[in-house]
Amino acid sequence: MYKEKEVLLQLIERIRKMDYPKYKMDVRILLEQDDTETIALVKSLHLPPYFTPLVVPASKPQTKPKACNYGLLQARGEYVVIYDAEDRPEPDQLKKACLAFKKLPPAYVCVQAKLNYFNSQQNTLTKMFTQEYSMWFEMLLVGIMQVDVPIPLGGTSNHFKMSFLRQVGGWDPFNVTEDADLGIRLYKYRYKTAIIDSRTWEEANSKVGNWIRQRSRWIKGYMQTFFVHMRHPIRFVRQLGFKGFLGYLAMIFGTPFLPLINPIFWGLMLYWLLTQAAWVQALFPGLLYYVALVQLVIGNFLFIYMNMVGTYYVIRDCALKKRQPFSYNLIHYGLLTPVYWVLMSIAAYKALGQLISKPYYWEKTLHGLDQQTAADGTSDAEQER
Repeated sequence: MYKEKEVLLQLIERIRKMDYPKYKMDVRILLEQDDTETIALVKSLHLPPYFTPLVVPASKPQTKPKACNYGLLQARGEYVVIYDAEDRPEPDQLKKACLAFKKLPPAYVCVQAKLNYFNSQQNTLTKMFTQEYSMWFEMLLVGIMQVDVPIPLGGTSNHFKMSFLRQVGGWDPFNVTEDADLGIRLYKYRYKTAIIDSRTWEEANSKVGNWIRQRSRWIKGYMQTFFVHMRHPIRFVRQLGFKGFLGYLAMIFGTPFLPLINPIFWGLMLYWLLTQAAWVQALFPGLLYYVALVQLVIGNFLFIYMNMVGTYYVIRDCALKKRQPFSYNLIHYGLLTPVYWVLMSIAAYKALGQLISKPYYWEKTLHGLDQQTAADGTSDAEQER
C-alpha cells in the first residue's frame, strides 16, 4: 500500500464485504516504513481483528515483491492472494478459488482471476487499455494454458498455495514484474495454473505519462526475467523442455522485443514509401518480402481482431451475469490498436534505458485518477456508461 492513502479505505471496505468466513481470513496490509501518511491513516482506523498492518523495514530494494516476501513470513493461511491498492475483487472470488483448488489435481498451485478495468470509459487511453486486458485474459492466457507452456502471471489476484510459495522462496525482490518471473519458476517445477470465472476490477491508467511509467516497469521486469533465467541457457532449456522454451521465448522475450523493433520496421517502411530507396528493398529479397507482407497485413489484422473479440467476450459475460457494465462501443476502439503500439514502443525504450541505469528501481504508478475525473464533474455511473 505504498503511498496509497487515497484508495486505502476503499480496498479495506471491499475486502470486508467479501463473501468468505471472516474467522478464516488473515489480511496483511503491507506498508513501507517511509510512508508516514499511509501508516498514520491505518493507525487511525478501527480495523477488524483479522486485519494486521505490517510495516516493512526500510532496506533495498524497495519493491513490491520484497514487501510481499516480508508479509509471507508472517502469513498464516493455507492459500495466499495479493491484491493491489486499487483492486475491486468480486465478492465471491475467494470461495471460487478455494473450490477450484479442491477440484483441481494437486499439480495446480495457482488459480488466477481475470483482470479488467472499472473505468474503461474514462477516455481513449483507458478504452485501448481495456481492449488489451480483455484479449489477454479472455483469449491469450486461456490458449497458452491449452498448449502447456510457461505462463507469465499477472501482478494481482493470483491465488497461490502457501506451500508452493515457500518451496520456491517467494518472489524475486529485485524483479519489478515479479509474477512474470514466478510464473516461469512455477513451470520449472512442473506445476500448473488455472483461470477461474471471477474478475478483479482495476483502475486503468488514464494519463499517458502515468501509463508509460507503469508499462516501462512491466517491460523492464520481462527483460530482467529473460536475462535471469538465461544465465545458464543449456540447463534452462533442459528444465523447460523444447516446447516450454519456445513458449518462454514467445512470451518473455517477445513481449519486450516486439515493441523495441517495431519502430525500426515502421521507419524502414516510411522511408521506402517516401524515397523508394533501393537499399531498403534489398533488405527484403524474394520470399522474405512476401513473408513480411503477410505479417504486415494478416498479422496486424489478427491482433486487432483478437482485441475486438476479447472485448466482446467481456461485454457479453458481464451482461449475462449482471456484473460491471461494459459498453459495446469499446469494440470500435480496436481500430486504434496501432496507436497503442506506438505508446508501447516508447515505454519499451524507456524500460531498456532503465534496465541499464537503474534496473531495480520501482517506478510508482499513481492511482485514484478516476476519482479526480469524477471530482471534475463526471460521476462514476457516467464513466461506466
